[in-house]
Amino acid sequence: MSLDFTTRPDTEKINFKKRLLNACLAIIRERMEYTAAQVENAQLAANSVEKSSAGDKYETSRAMSHLEKDMYAKQLAQTRQELALLMETNCSQVNLEAAKGAVVVCGQDIFFLAAGLGKFQFEESTILVLSPFAPMGRLLVGKKAGDEVVFNKKRVVIEQVF
Repeated sequence: MSLDFTTRPDTEKINFKKRLLNACLAIIRERMEYTAAQVENAQLAANSVEKSSAGDKYETSRAMSHLEKDMYAKQLAQTRQELALLMETNCSQVNLEAAKGAVVVCGQDIFFLAAGLGKFQFEESTILVLSPFAPMGRLLVGKKAGDEVVFNKKRVVIEQVF
């Protein structure tokens, strides 16, 4: 379903963006809680591995648990960076051109330039939340309704920016 805000007042556009930002914040906080729990579980697993007569098995199990913990710790750090990007996102104005905090509608594709969260269902639309520094985000930044960009050899026409 395509999103059409062309004839709606600015207050509706701003309220939509604020609700969208709040949904993004909820998603990122949920991810952070999950990842922090995984870091803790991996650490507990590493600590609980008992030394057995097979010394190599013990060392391998501990090493695997530490690798898992490190992987989740990196994911947690990346999620915190995404949260920081979201917290800096200003949704209290209507954008005339694509920039951080803007919603960009390109036919069935709806982008929210904020942070790299990916695609999710929001209200009655599927929204792709992406960083303005991502390849597609960089193409959109500075563009207005009526402009077009080419991404992956596909021509994309920008219908709305707000």
